[in-house]
Amino acid sequence: MYEHRRAPLAPSGVYYRRIARSALLAMGIVAASLAVGTLGYHGFEGLPWLDAALNAAMILGGMGPVDPLYTTGGKVFAIVFALYSGMAILTIVAVLLAPVVHRGLHRFHLESGGKS
Repeated sequence: MYEHRRAPLAPSGVYYRRIARSALLAMGIVAASLAVGTLGYHGFEGLPWLDAALNAAMILGGMGPVDPLYTTGGKVFAIVFALYSGMAILTIVAVLLAPVVHRGLHRFHLESGGKS
């Protein structure tokens, strides 16, 4: 076996920078997803940009589309985007919670004496 070194908890500043970095990454995933959804609704259904963005945001937020879909391409895009959106939300939540959970587990490990 190897000797496991117990590192102290990261200072508050480091912890808050990790949270900020995770929040920026999560916002980037949301922005990229919204952009893809907007482009898809605009391209496949010919919706105006604002309506396309509204539909993409509603799907990404789990609410469902606002405008009816008429084209086969638009319907297929909506199916794929809705499935993607469900996974994206899980990913975004995981990215946001990762530093908090990591710190909690690290604190627990330190308090337990570092025993596995």
